[in-house]
Amino acid sequence: MRCIVYFLVFALVCGTNDAAPDNNAGANTTASWNRTAAAKYLDSREVWWQAWPVAQRDHGTICLSCHTVLPYALSRPVLRADLSQQQPTSAERNMLSSIEKRVTLWNQVQPFYSGPGMSAESRATESVLNAVILSSYDARQGRLRAITRNAFDAAWALQLQTGEQAGAWKWQVFDLAPWESSESQYHGAALFALGLGMAPDHYLDDGKIRAKVELLRAYLQRVYSAQPMLNRIVLLWASAKWPGLLSSEQRDSLLSSVLSKQHEDGGWSLTDLGTWDRSDLRRFARSLLHGSVLETKSDGYATALVVIALEETGVERGQIQLKRGLAWLTENQDKNQGFWRAYSLNKKRDLTTDVGRFMTDAATGYAVLALEKCR
Repeated sequence: MRCIVYFLVFALVCGTNDAAPDNNAGANTTASWNRTAAAKYLDSREVWWQAWPVAQRDHGTICLSCHTVLPYALSRPVLRADLSQQQPTSAERNMLSSIEKRVTLWNQVQPFYSGPGMSAESRATESVLNAVILSSYDARQGRLRAITRNAFDAAWALQLQTGEQAGAWKWQVFDLAPWESSESQYHGAALFALGLGMAPDHYLDDGKIRAKVELLRAYLQRVYSAQPMLNRIVLLWASAKWPGLLSSEQRDSLLSSVLSKQHEDGGWSLTDLGTWDRSDLRRFARSLLHGSVLETKSDGYATALVVIALEETGVERGQIQLKRGLAWLTENQDKNQGFWRAYSLNKKRDLTTDVGRFMTDAATGYAVLALEKCR
């Protein structure tokens, strides 16, 4: 009987089938979510990105992005089983082909961005993202390929060895939080830690990289307390793949802080997880949300990222705040178009434009990860 009851609760929270569009989904805590629509949205956005002239790079390759490409690479493969797709989509293949080509031609391809200081930052940022994405694909196959080892080698070669940032990587800074700001260096290092933890064949324990691994661990610990909560949440996620990355005291304290930020509707807001300029937020709120207050509005990116971290670190599915977060995700998908909405905190964006959808791209990728993890 206990197993039957547990399954019913699990099914109500996670959903088991693609949902038809439901105009009352916001009021229905047992609503499912539309996997087919989510996959279609993710594929369409990756196809658009690959064709966007701004994303074109030398040797017929494509620029990586933390907002569209990385979430796509991490999330799209997990939908295949439910959608009876045996092979990567054409968008995935094109993405992987571009990454692998750049890793193979690492000493020949140009940085994504050039200019004083920009080339080194761009190169290091790309090296981290290449390794994380390829590691995530290899993890599903249970074998670390030579191309992925090469990607890790390229990243290790650019790891900073001295100074306060020793152990991290130079990072691309365009004053665009959360991925391209002065605070994003730690975010990137935490993502690299996630990639290390995911890598198969016990790569994390390879004696050849032990000194570099310890340098990274030391950096993540040394400046941990100074990080915005958003960065620490990414490290919490990574710690599930890399045992011992956080102490039990740090984990418990962070979980308590994260859960305290949950909104009454069950979601989380990106505005509560970073060090944003509050006056700017109020100004953006009036134009982005037509008079509603951005600071109190839950969004898909923050909610999905928090839910992933909670799930990965072993918070029980029956825990009420995790259940409410999952319920928020199932209720707040646009069931017709497949996405979860999120908002730029840097610029006034038209959310109907391709550039205006960048935050929504990230929210959708991570929401898929969170909901599929629930299964």
